[in-house]
Amino acid sequence: MATYLLIHGAFYGAWSWESTQAALRARGHRAEAVDLPGSGADDSPAEEVTLDAYVERVRQALAALPQPVTLVGHSMGGVVITQVAARYPELVSSLIYVAAFLPGHGQSLVAMTELPEGADDGVQRSMVVAGEPPVASLSAADARAIFMGECPAGLVAQALPLIGTQALAPFLTPVELPDGGVPVRRDYVLSALDRAIPPALQRRMATEGGATTVIELAADHSPFYSCPDELVDALEELAGP
Repeated sequence: MATYLLIHGAFYGAWSWESTQAALRARGHRAEAVDLPGSGADDSPAEEVTLDAYVERVRQALAALPQPVTLVGHSMGGVVITQVAARYPELVSSLIYVAAFLPGHGQSLVAMTELPEGADDGVQRSMVVAGEPPVASLSAADARAIFMGECPAGLVAQALPLIGTQALAPFLTPVELPDGGVPVRRDYVLSALDRAIPPALQRRMATEGGATTVIELAADHSPFYSCPDELVDALEELAGP
């Protein structure tokens, strides 16, 4: 039995992992998910939403789980799990990136979107930013097209009302890694039909980030909805015995 902690992406919440949690539990695993500050059911104000706050939330959740833990990050959650593993490697057995940003030392999420392979990033092109500190939002039409273009209509109808806003500070904060990089295994689940993080950028990040194994799915940016069984198979395979 494996233990998974599932970390959601920008604009999402722990709710996005509900079906994945249920499927992993049905296979005998332990699977938990948390809302990052300012996301999902967490109402932290934008000025408190930072990468450090994300890391602390995940650290607390990891500390409450039996070891070893496979830490899974979707989209922006890849930045979070990278920084968590760099600071607290003793709490993490491996990292799995699901259509996620995989940064190197000194890279922020925004910096990765500015790479040549990130030119078609639908989120950066479509989000509307307002306020101080800045907070981004997406229209329902853009969220559907960018995040859930291959998902069943019923699931889209359930998920769209839950899409929230996103404080930008975590997008702008560079990740700090020790010499030699993150000292735990990294694997990648790539979404080949992604309109948020272009597949070419995912491939580059997986290669440069030292992913041991890359599993490619015919999924959009929400593989937990568009390829749910295949995603759970991949998570189970990558977590190992």
